[in-house]
Amino acid sequence: MSETLALAIALIRRESVTPEDGGCQDLIANRLTRLGFKAERLDFADTQNSWLRRGVMPPVFVFLGHTDVVPTGPLQAWDSPPFTPTIRDGKLFGRGAADMKGGIAAFVTAVERFIHQFPNHKGSIALMLTSDEEGPATHGIVKVVEVLERRGEKIDWCLVGEPSSDQKIGDVVRVGRRGSLCAKLTIKGQQGHVAYPNLANNPIHAFAPALLALTTEVWDHGNLFFPPTRLQISNLHAGTGAENIIPGHLEARFNLRFSSDLDEETIKRRTAAILVGHGLDYDLEWRLSGQPFLTSKGELIAAVHDAIRTVTGLETQDDTGGGTSDGRFLAPTGAQVIELGPLNATIHKVNEQVGVNDLETLSEIYAQILINLLT
Repeated sequence: MSETLALAIALIRRESVTPEDGGCQDLIANRLTRLGFKAERLDFADTQNSWLRRGVMPPVFVFLGHTDVVPTGPLQAWDSPPFTPTIRDGKLFGRGAADMKGGIAAFVTAVERFIHQFPNHKGSIALMLTSDEEGPATHGIVKVVEVLERRGEKIDWCLVGEPSSDQKIGDVVRVGRRGSLCAKLTIKGQQGHVAYPNLANNPIHAFAPALLALTTEVWDHGNLFFPPTRLQISNLHAGTGAENIIPGHLEARFNLRFSSDLDEETIKRRTAAILVGHGLDYDLEWRLSGQPFLTSKGELIAAVHDAIRTVTGLETQDDTGGGTSDGRFLAPTGAQVIELGPLNATIHKVNEQVGVNDLETLSEIYAQILINLLT
């Protein structure tokens, strides 16, 4: 059994449903301190965060990951218990196998391999870990970055181990992410009896034209790196549950994943114009989950492309699809940020899995990236 596989198994065994860590970060810290890493805990509220660094000089290369996982879903739907790592048909099954304990295991063994070969490497290597990526992400990496910024610790390159690959390890690299803006909209009406609509004001009826306008609005046309912005309704709720009552209000929740051609204030202004234009009485609360970011060029992308080509022979594809990641908190500091990890086909699903051989391939790619940048 490879070191990477053994470590992935050990991490999956630790139940760490967000915001729990389950002892994963201590396991990693104990392993890396033997290689000269200084381990520091930066916990906030119920979130465990670790900053492990070897070296004091620039440039600084960071592996960024999360030890928390999403809930398992129905246990009976799994072919094997989600926190009992199981190997079948060349794949390792378990919650977090792909997202992202497999990637973290590859981080660690890549670092071990690299330091054994280059104990006097240039610059610094660091791991930044959190247990709050799958949750609200309010006490995780965003807080760690604030601490490092106050201390003047600058990061040059950051590799996020999120599962980016599509069909083969390394075939897709995320070089950016769209912004994410969430909203809670309340349409105010007047409750009444369905037999007397003239004495009430149905917020469902009032909102319907605006709903169509919001979801068909052409927010932008996208650009070379990002697809067009889209507004998606995630929840609609109105009514008391009775069939003879016109509801007094409607609540809608929606999200916009927006490109770099838009900004938060423009979206808010255009949304308000649509709602006001339809004569609605409403309250609207916004929450910015992350700004769009892009690493379109630089030493990191060049090193990653070369490493993937060296290890696998693949010419990788740069992409900005998918949801958000903790990379959004590093990019504003000036760091070059990319995401490279296992296949993403089974993340958040029952029977989440990662290829056993893929883990070792990923570790080799990570090690080659370190060689390209720090030797």
